[in-house]
Amino acid sequence: ATMSKVSREFLRQHIDEMLTESAEKKRNFTETIELQIALKNYDPTKDKRFSGTVKLPNAPKTNFRVCVLADAAHIEEAKKNGVPFMDVESLKALKKNKKLVRKLAHQYDAFLASDTLIKQIPRLLGPGLNKVGKFPTLLTHSDDMVAKIEDVKATIKFQMKKVLCLALALGNVAMTKEELEKNIVLAVNFLVSLLKKNWQNVKSLIIKTTMGRPHRIY
Repeated sequence: ATMSKVSREFLRQHIDEMLTESAEKKRNFTETIELQIALKNYDPTKDKRFSGTVKLPNAPKTNFRVCVLADAAHIEEAKKNGVPFMDVESLKALKKNKKLVRKLAHQYDAFLASDTLIKQIPRLLGPGLNKVGKFPTLLTHSDDMVAKIEDVKATIKFQMKKVLCLALALGNVAMTKEELEKNIVLAVNFLVSLLKKNWQNVKSLIIKTTMGRPHRIY
């Protein structure tokens, strides 16, 4: 796949520079690489807000934590695979306390929930997980739990709020240039497909590492 408005050469050059700059200033953590998008000709108050999820070829974050809200069968599978889980009793123990639910939401990047449990989540936890965009992904008994977790790790979500800019983690500095290029191209193409006027809605695209300078690619 190509990005019609961004040449591959130009993109590669910026990825190169960005990784070189990051390596020169070695941080004591793995820097995340973020795509920052500014939109134009778009009125968040009138135009339809868009949202969409897309699975990237390579999972963007190294330390992505997932917790399974599990029924008995899934508890067995979680234990077997060393996956963090919570059962119904532990969820009930939070007593819908907003602070405790918020703390749980901060502890993990994403949640999966057994199909037998997912409908009870709002009743057990209130709207807390939903508010921070972490409502659990459905986990059925025919799913492979580990594979499903890998899926969730590689999935990113575009969601238009009331502002004209979006930022998303698309990778990290430990990835190869090829992996980063694939993720960036796929994410940008997907975003453009969600926009009403496609590229005419894109004002600028910037990639940067957590601590690095911005690189404008469009």
